[in-house]
Amino acid sequence: MPPRNVIVAQSGGPSPVINNSVRGVVETCREFPSVFGTVYGAWHAIEGVLKEELLNLSGQHPEEIALLRTTPAAGSIGTCRYKLKKGQNEDFERCIEVFSAHNVGYFFYIGGNDSMDTAHKIAELARSKGLDLVATGVPKTIDNDVGDSRFKLIDHTPGYGSTARYWAQYVRNANEENMGSCPADPVLVLQAMGRKIGFIPAAARLADPRREMPLQIYLAEAKLPLEALADNVNDQLKRDGRCILVISEGYDVGKIGETKDSFGHTQFSASETTVAQIVINYLNQKKLPVPGKARCQVSGTDQRHAIVYASSVDLDEAYKVGQKAVLIAKDEGGGWMSTILRSPGAIYAVTYDKVPLETVANSERTFPADWIAENRIDVTDEFVRYARPLIGDDWVSVPLVDGLARFARLEMKFADKKCRPYVPQAYR
Repeated sequence: MPPRNVIVAQSGGPSPVINNSVRGVVETCREFPSVFGTVYGAWHAIEGVLKEELLNLSGQHPEEIALLRTTPAAGSIGTCRYKLKKGQNEDFERCIEVFSAHNVGYFFYIGGNDSMDTAHKIAELARSKGLDLVATGVPKTIDNDVGDSRFKLIDHTPGYGSTARYWAQYVRNANEENMGSCPADPVLVLQAMGRKIGFIPAAARLADPRREMPLQIYLAEAKLPLEALADNVNDQLKRDGRCILVISEGYDVGKIGETKDSFGHTQFSASETTVAQIVINYLNQKKLPVPGKARCQVSGTDQRHAIVYASSVDLDEAYKVGQKAVLIAKDEGGGWMSTILRSPGAIYAVTYDKVPLETVANSERTFPADWIAENRIDVTDEFVRYARPLIGDDWVSVPLVDGLARFARLEMKFADKKCRPYVPQAYR
């Protein structure tokens, strides 16, 4: 059989290492020219498929593809939060039309649980239409919420290790700030991403595994009322004169005027107010037992694009899971997601395998209840042992030109359009 063309796309929130999975797909496909033809990047994910905007990645200079390793976020081929929902039959038919027009035989979708659901739906539709399409998922999410609670489907998702490293370093920096300015600013409240799942705020403990800082961690799963939170903070202030509080953006503090994305997920960073602001308002109204005020910092999208904080372990695994997806597609066919499984033993090691797309589609892993400390404001040492290897031991080397990071800059070489113009159903 002659080689078939490839589409790779990335969906949902980006991460510091997402482009290295794209690189893993592109460079591995290049090694099998008799199987894989031209590799296209769907410009802004599934929207790029619907609009027939296909960026030629095979035609890029190899140096630019190599630079995807340390190019963060999703600027290379774009991402989106457009969901193919039940009933959007025209969208699904359009995907098949574009795949057929461009002789696409392989579809790699990089993303979280919703993206795996999209890949699964497209694979099922292609099969029903008699189209020979191999759809394979590549996991990605900083939230680490793909898979099952027993960590048997996937141990962790690429993206999480780098965001965990960001928080480990960020809290150490914040501790220096708080230590120096505590006479005026004794309480520092830091809000972390992760919606209502606690893996990201839990990573703050990696900054202080010996528990020497006056650090309190509030996962959304802890479900302590504001009154108890204030009591905990005040007790810490009486002991240490200062307190650093890391809290989940999804912590229940009442109404925050939340907004939703197209997947139905709350967009906390786009809501009317923030959890951190409500917390410091409450603490200051109640009055602290020491001079000064509580203040807050709400980290934004830097949590998922700060390449200088990226984990070298995370970068390597993001690449290899992209590689594995290509090998699965070549040798096993479609309907799978490449996955990372931790090997047993005290020395950190992983293997790369596959799990059915149908199994992980729309799955959502929760933070293990037994990893939440008894006092509900900390995590256990078992979590620290789980997360510590993921953040690595070295700083990532980012190429610089004129003192600025040298990111990949792909040429805008798009495939010629062969289909009629199309507006995605949700935009009509």
